[in-house]
Amino acid sequence: MLEVSILGFLFEQPMHAYELRQRISGLSGHIKPVSDGALYPALKRLQTAGLLTKDDDGGRQVYTLTAAGRADLLRRLRDPAPVEITDRNNFFILLAFLRFLPDPADQLTVLRRRLAFYEEPASYFYEQGRPLKAAEMPDRFRRGMLTMAAATSTADKEWLRAEIADLEQRAADAR
Repeated sequence: MLEVSILGFLFEQPMHAYELRQRISGLSGHIKPVSDGALYPALKRLQTAGLLTKDDDGGRQVYTLTAAGRADLLRRLRDPAPVEITDRNNFFILLAFLRFLPDPADQLTVLRRRLAFYEEPASYFYEQGRPLKAAEMPDRFRRGMLTMAAATSTADKEWLRAEIADLEQRAADAR
């Protein structure tokens, strides 16, 4: 998701690596702060692939997204990998840039995939292949995990359903 973050922020405007690192760290928060050891090799890979350019601006390097970089970001947003749908932090990175998809139908597809993921029975803990619910968990700390996860997924599903309904309505109004 580092590359998606780089492409997404550069989609907005050209940036110096320092500013890019700050924005990416802000997006990923304390969970995955980006280091120079990760950022610069990723920038080099993207530059080598022709997805961005690097220009000198008074001794500081400014990175700019190319047309191929824009197209690549849109492709990645339109068809995210399964882990980018199922992992909350990865999904948040998608959400940060999903507005760049020009077709609301593509945005809807991504949101529907996330909602479908939530609608599958799941848990951190299983008994005989069946997901355990918080009320079934004797361990108070594991019960806490399940309680918080259930509250989060309930809120996420409500938001997803509302956004999906709004995008569907806008599409219907546009016809």
